[in-house]
Amino acid sequence: MPNYTLTVNNRQMTVDVDADTPMLWVLRDSLNLLGTKFGCGAGACGACTIHLNGSAVRSCQIPVSAIGDMPITTIEGLATDVGAKHPVQQAWLDLDVAQCGYCQAGQIMNASSLLAHNPNPSDQDIDNAMQGNLCRCGTYVRIRQAVKLAATQMKAEA
Repeated sequence: MPNYTLTVNNRQMTVDVDADTPMLWVLRDSLNLLGTKFGCGAGACGACTIHLNGSAVRSCQIPVSAIGDMPITTIEGLATDVGAKHPVQQAWLDLDVAQCGYCQAGQIMNASSLLAHNPNPSDQDIDNAMQGNLCRCGTYVRIRQAVKLAATQMKAEA
């Protein structure tokens, strides 16, 4: 098995896995980063969303061999300061978005990527960006509200 050196949450990490191992399993099984969840395994639900080179991607669909030197951010590395929360994470807490919570790491990763690329999204922008992340509990209204709140907080901090 080949070794892969990855930059995960601003840290260099080396894993010894098969080239076709999905990043989801590298993160969970090799690096013990359990915030990224397995949902469907087909890239359709969004529970496994991470940031790859700053963009939201489904980690269950990307083999480790495709990563190269692109930086990876997981839910564990979203906040830049230890003990702090990213504005999207804080908005999720402030609005009590989660019910069961299983999909929420993927939702948060997708929402934070949206706001990094579009700091002032409309309702339609939010709906379009978030439509690929499924929530079995149906918290979509609160998710949209939290994205708007995070956008407002991020503008205030800028």
